[in-house]
Amino acid sequence: MQNPRLKELHDTWLEEATIGDMQEKMETGKLTSKELVLMYLYRISQYDRKGPELKSVIEINPDAVHIAAALDVEREVSGARGPLHGIPVLLKDNIDTGDRMHTSAGSKVLADSYAPVDSEVARRLREAGAVILGKTNMTEWANFMAIGMKSGYSSRGGQTLNPYGPRTFDVGGSSAGSGAAIAANLAAVAVGTETSGSILNPSAQNSLVGIKLTVGLVSRRGIIPISHTQDTAGPMARTVTDAAILLTALAGEDIEDPATLASWLKEVDFTIHLEEGLAGKRLGVAREHYFAEAGEKRAAVVEKAIEKLKSLGAEVIDITIPSAKKQWDWEVLTYEFKAGVNAYLKGLGPNAKVRSLADVIRFNKENEAEMLKYGQEVLVGSDATSGGLYEEAYIRSLEFNDYHAKENGIDYVLYEYQLDAIVFPHEEGADLSARAGYPSVVVPAGFTEDGEPVGITFAGTAWSEPELIQLAYAFEQETHARRAPTLR
Repeated sequence: MQNPRLKELHDTWLEEATIGDMQEKMETGKLTSKELVLMYLYRISQYDRKGPELKSVIEINPDAVHIAAALDVEREVSGARGPLHGIPVLLKDNIDTGDRMHTSAGSKVLADSYAPVDSEVARRLREAGAVILGKTNMTEWANFMAIGMKSGYSSRGGQTLNPYGPRTFDVGGSSAGSGAAIAANLAAVAVGTETSGSILNPSAQNSLVGIKLTVGLVSRRGIIPISHTQDTAGPMARTVTDAAILLTALAGEDIEDPATLASWLKEVDFTIHLEEGLAGKRLGVAREHYFAEAGEKRAAVVEKAIEKLKSLGAEVIDITIPSAKKQWDWEVLTYEFKAGVNAYLKGLGPNAKVRSLADVIRFNKENEAEMLKYGQEVLVGSDATSGGLYEEAYIRSLEFNDYHAKENGIDYVLYEYQLDAIVFPHEEGADLSARAGYPSVVVPAGFTEDGEPVGITFAGTAWSEPELIQLAYAFEQETHARRAPTLR
């Protein structure tokens, strides 16, 4: 960096800086939001496109520096709007911004697509005073394009790498860019999206805190969809506190998204739930099936974390989830994807290159060499449905998921064992919570002997985010298991 003062701040302070750290420096005049943006842009240039070439950021907001400068003036004149004032935030590339950035879901078919208006997520961030720094790469079409597509790969953004082992460890998907970028300290926090595991998995793989929300806590409007039943945006951060700050800005009603009108958490300040103490908490560990799925190395790290929970006063018992080994299908996603994507593409206006899922498939076939590295079997399968959401297979699967994920799944064990939460290794259990539309919080638990990050997940029933955040925060404060990756 050319500015010696910024270089010193970059070299000695920026890495692992929290939102609170940033606000303290801006409030005392030791740093401006514009300077903070410039430092993060420098890091992106050094580590995302050079060095390990993480390829986590797919596009920079060309107005970011100017927005930050304007927020600096506002701070001087009338004070900060809140804890996100002037804070650089990255958004996953399926979240609309009505500005000079594209929204493409990682696909070259939408590489020239501009959203007509902000998503509700982007609108709320701007209202809170955040600087939308750019968009992050993702598994193309949120990993609903092909069987066997590698996590973090997209035709537009290439292959995102895990900063803890750039060509060794899986980066996780589909919010891969959000995970890698925040782990590598390329922004303060990021917003990811999840249909089934796409926040929890990359957060666990990148030693981050990730909050998969109850569907309806945050608006789905303006996000390229897979499933209106399961989709949600959510925070990805280096600390539980930063995740809670971001969630507070994102959550709330949106009259254009009916799911938000059912929320039990109306304009909640989630930071008030950052309380220490695990004594007396009753936690159920889902060992059967899930620990084997996590693998021996990860399971060993999580077992140590469970022993820590016990030593801190939590009552930990083994549980059996009746529906854990059910033969689940993906029919809900297959049927809802066509309906949702067709509606989204039509909303882009008459000048859009593609206006339907069939158009996307056709474009991919015509440009096979660059578009179909892994094929498009999933897209084709979804397009074969009617798009009307009236097929028996769809209704049957929707009802199956609702009963076995909730009444015969999460809600059953919470009541039967009188639990405060369920504990899963890494991101295992994400699919069950996703089908229920229920929340989970993953927090760093440690690392394997090989240096791969491992997380521990706390899961609960609908609208239990406050309780899960408290559990995650209490665990984090006693363990501080996260450490920054070594970037070269």
